[in-house]
Amino acid sequence: MKQLLICRHAKSSWKDPKLADIDRPLNKRGKRDAPIMGERLGQSGMVPDLIICSPAKRARKTASGLCRGMQMCSDVIKIKKAIYDTTINGLLDVISRTSNRYQRLLLVGHNNELTDLVNLLAPVNIYNVPTCGIVGFQLNLDSWEKVSQVPPGAEFLFFDYPKKQHDGR
Repeated sequence: MKQLLICRHAKSSWKDPKLADIDRPLNKRGKRDAPIMGERLGQSGMVPDLIICSPAKRARKTASGLCRGMQMCSDVIKIKKAIYDTTINGLLDVISRTSNRYQRLLLVGHNNELTDLVNLLAPVNIYNVPTCGIVGFQLNLDSWEKVSQVPPGAEFLFFDYPKKQHDGR
């Protein structure tokens, strides 16, 4: 069994209109939310073995913030150009090329493709994965290569995002 976690990058800054899209940083809220969501992942026992991340600055900073929140070293992050400005098939291709030694994979990327992928994997009907939102799935697979055979047979595990209220918070 494999587990796939899908995370949209945290809230980004539009402060400098001269920056290329790939270079946009996180804003104050994004910098705050990423470690909080990482802490939630850690507390729920959903710590990934590998994080595959878009090369966009906002995605990379989200991934490192998640690691900080999970109190883990950021050397589990792999940057893949193919996640930036892609399609659902492009995302599935990246996932399918993941080594099978990893059981729980976290993908950090961009909308609309991530929300579309979430809704393809299981009949969850999520209109929009908000910034720094994370959706988890259990995949009845022994190999990541077979991920394109899953839809829509993944088991939905959870949907969490920064503004979601939690008991005791």
